[in-house]
Amino acid sequence: MAIVAFTKRETIVILIFAAMILPIVAYGDPVLKKVAVDITPEYPGLSKLIDDMFETMYQAKGVGLAAPQIGKSIRLFLVDASPFAEDAETEEEEALADFKKVIINAQIIEESGAEWKYNEGCLSIPKIREDVLRKPKIKVRYLDEKFKEHTETLDGIAARIFQHEYDHIEGKLFTDRISPIRRRLLNSKLTDISKGRVEVDYRMKFPIK
Repeated sequence: MAIVAFTKRETIVILIFAAMILPIVAYGDPVLKKVAVDITPEYPGLSKLIDDMFETMYQAKGVGLAAPQIGKSIRLFLVDASPFAEDAETEEEEALADFKKVIINAQIIEESGAEWKYNEGCLSIPKIREDVLRKPKIKVRYLDEKFKEHTETLDGIAARIFQHEYDHIEGKLFTDRISPIRRRLLNSKLTDISKGRVEVDYRMKFPIK
């Protein structure tokens, strides 16, 4: 067995290269309002970007993260809903233990069912949660990290997580789905977030200095 010694500086460089915590873009940044573009397998550094996004999402204790949230207007997002299964009270929550995916160039083909309300939050809009209406069942098409195509039907919480992240690559936020009255009531808090006047325990990039 060979033993290789590294200097302190080399070790730091290796660790940084292995995984990087990226700053999450805050509400108010124009990138969050753009419709993102498709990517190909030739997209530069895609594998590293995916690894960094997972690391960033886990550090921020999120269950989903879209590329626009780290400043890249491309149709890429990832999900890992396993935290829902940790204290599962239903079979649906238990099933979320395996709901971990990399989603590229996604399309929602169909939405069905009566809209249902669920309390949502977003890493780009910390400290704010609101009830959002969405369809309970969706049919989707996407590519995974190996650019293999998948067509799936999702429902319940899995569908909602997918819809929330899909909104990001369509230039939408969950606050766009609440009533105008509720948005007006939240306006001062949203302005504070855009200016960095909010306490968070993960890295963020604020659009207004």
